[in-house]
Amino acid sequence: MRLQAKLIYLLLIFFSFSAYSSETYFCNDEMGKLPIQQNGRTKPLLVHANKMVKSLTGSTKVGDYSSVMAYCLLSLEGLTLKNDLVLTAKIEHVKVRELLEIEEGKKGISFKELLPQSPKIRRALMPIKENNSYKKALVKLFNQLSVYKDITNGSNWLIPEYQGNDKFVWLPITSFLSPEKLKGTGLKNKNAFSKVLEKANETYQQKNGDTHILEYKYSKLNLPGLNFLFTFLALALLVLFKKTKAAHVVAYITIISQVIYIILRIMISGRAPITNMYETVMFSGFGALVLALIIGTLKKDKTYLYMGLCYNVMTLFMMNFSGGLLDEEISPLVPVLRDNFWLSTHVTCIIISYGALALSWVLANTVLIKKRFSVLTPADEKYYTNQIYVCLKYGTTLLSAGVILGGVWADYSWGRFWGWDPKETWSVIVLCIYIAILHGKYTNWIPVHRFSQLVAVAFLSVMMAWFGVNYILASGLHSYGFSEGGAVFLGGFFLTQFIILGITWKSFSNNSTGAFA
Repeated sequence: MRLQAKLIYLLLIFFSFSAYSSETYFCNDEMGKLPIQQNGRTKPLLVHANKMVKSLTGSTKVGDYSSVMAYCLLSLEGLTLKNDLVLTAKIEHVKVRELLEIEEGKKGISFKELLPQSPKIRRALMPIKENNSYKKALVKLFNQLSVYKDITNGSNWLIPEYQGNDKFVWLPITSFLSPEKLKGTGLKNKNAFSKVLEKANETYQQKNGDTHILEYKYSKLNLPGLNFLFTFLALALLVLFKKTKAAHVVAYITIISQVIYIILRIMISGRAPITNMYETVMFSGFGALVLALIIGTLKKDKTYLYMGLCYNVMTLFMMNFSGGLLDEEISPLVPVLRDNFWLSTHVTCIIISYGALALSWVLANTVLIKKRFSVLTPADEKYYTNQIYVCLKYGTTLLSAGVILGGVWADYSWGRFWGWDPKETWSVIVLCIYIAILHGKYTNWIPVHRFSQLVAVAFLSVMMAWFGVNYILASGLHSYGFSEGGAVFLGGFFLTQFIILGITWKSFSNNSTGAFA
């Protein structure tokens, strides 16, 4: 009977694919709606395929193939269905290129050529104890090979099989597309495989709802890209025209679009979007723009709108073009982050405080550059420093609340209010720095011409607490928020800020040391 089933299976494969292109079989973009499961979370195939293909090639497309088609074709190799698809691993590290004997001028090597060299990579990796760039490059390549093998043997793609009584079992595609399922579709039906997959999708939606379809639409909308264009347009309108009505209209459209994006993410994940680096960057830019609009409306001053749009466009740029630095995937939470009111309030306060402090940083650097390359009167400088001071007050107040709420959350989650964890320590350092600046401004200890410079430098402490602890220190109880890489980004940010300070230093050094009135 087992031999008979295999013969029927082979016949079904022959007839099913006889009408298909030898390159694509039944793979198409519509398959992106199929529910799959990975790491305990159900999501559409489109989202999973985007992540897998991007992790292998750095892009969500492979030649003319979309990520879904490329992922599907690779998975079918587990059913011995061959294709001409070639995925290339980009190898940039010089020592790794030497190890793999990659010719000069070639960007990388195909995974099919790379597979036989897996033992060589393992042998090169084992003796390296220092966590240097060479080791990181080898680890990344080894992980990519593991993912590639997992996909090509068909075990990376888990599809729901209905067992009755509202129960599903998740099977790899090689087990799911069994002879028994294909028999019912008709021996010569060229759409046999497609119909089986469509039926699985329909059954899953009937029993468990269509949240994965919502995530499919969410992914296809690409709202971060749209929000970036809206924000950039609003900023351009604000800078180019004296009247601010058009800029305000586009800014409010941006806010609405970002609210929609956040709501969709909450509906899909079932939690507040504040639990990883991608979400904190998203929320800080959004919160800063909302805060800027509120303060600007109350004070009837467009300077705040300028600050909010500048910072929001920076965060959206990171969300769209940061590559592997920020991972937009919605992942299951570690237990300590689940169903915790104090976590949500603590992180929200901290992230919005970072947004408010970022507003002061944007204007401080604007003052530095404007005074160096344009004309800035003492009256204008005093006016701008007062605007910066307002942002600092909001940011420091929110940061203080966030630190206190963090202690409450720590007591709730770990049984202690404070433990000098790296995140906790740096949050206090940031708070002390900004309190000192506020005190110095209030008591006239800080001269007018040094205030903007101090505020610009102070934001580096925020970046250290926010990104540095995650990307460089990578230790402590907040390890669930850590990410690989990012040291180059943070180093570049610090270097850029110091270059701006160096270029503009002379224009501020000749000022009188008068204080604020």
